[in-house]
Amino acid sequence: MSFKNTLLPTQTMIQSRGRLLDLSTPVVMGILNATPDSFYNKGRESSTDALLKIAEKMISEGAAILDIGGASTRPNAVTISVDEELKRVIPVIAAIRQRFPDVWLSADTFHSKVAKEAYNAGVCIINDVSSGRFDNDMLSTVATLKVPYIAMHMQGDPQTMQKNPQYEDVVTEVRNTLMNTCKQCAEAGITDIIIDPGFGFGKTVEHNFGLLNNLGTFRILSRPILAGLSRKSMICKALDVKPEEALNGSTALHMIALQQGAHILRVHDVKEAVEVVKLYSHLSPAFSKGEEE
Repeated sequence: MSFKNTLLPTQTMIQSRGRLLDLSTPVVMGILNATPDSFYNKGRESSTDALLKIAEKMISEGAAILDIGGASTRPNAVTISVDEELKRVIPVIAAIRQRFPDVWLSADTFHSKVAKEAYNAGVCIINDVSSGRFDNDMLSTVATLKVPYIAMHMQGDPQTMQKNPQYEDVVTEVRNTLMNTCKQCAEAGITDIIIDPGFGFGKTVEHNFGLLNNLGTFRILSRPILAGLSRKSMICKALDVKPEEALNGSTALHMIALQQGAHILRVHDVKEAVEVVKLYSHLSPAFSKGEEE
């Protein structure tokens, strides 16, 4: 039996706070970093007013979701306290929710306490780079909040992940790990699960491109797929450019991710990503729904 004939329909409708978000047509998630040390400075600000302006621009350019993080997870990032993370993100979330009540907000955190307080401030989605590995209460907390959960694959942690990452078969291993994560999430009571293969998190350039080239095989998990490729080191190293010079490379890989079935593009540059989605929508219907015929 061929792979395409074994696929179950992907769950493309997610629900939060009594609202539905349809992912059958891909959407763009804008990155808002309330941190002083992210790897790329666009969207990285410390003041609530500055982040509100960036949020307004991203929304006007077509972002369906804004992902707000207060702790950098770049390689060798400095660990901050939960209280410091809360201090950075909660005022921003509350301000954006008040100004833009209809936008979907995501909290980029691996702490259950931050997830709970972010929900109380107005977020609709929890985006956890650790898939619950760093906080034993995360999955049960998300289940109680009844919000969608983005589960990402990471080998190691931000302090160790890029120190000689190794796999026998990166695609199979990442896919199997995410399959087990989805099972754990479902057993905890989480209904809406989005999977993220974790480009740049415990992977070499070759690993990353191998995952991207085979991203379509992740459809077998029947979950929406998030692709976080924007200005990542896989682009910078392949093109010998800095993150500030990696927009063109990001745009090229975003189209490939969509052709492979990605439902959410997590990006620094919303306008350009939205244009990619619009161009992609003119391709064949078999690709435009992210499903196999």
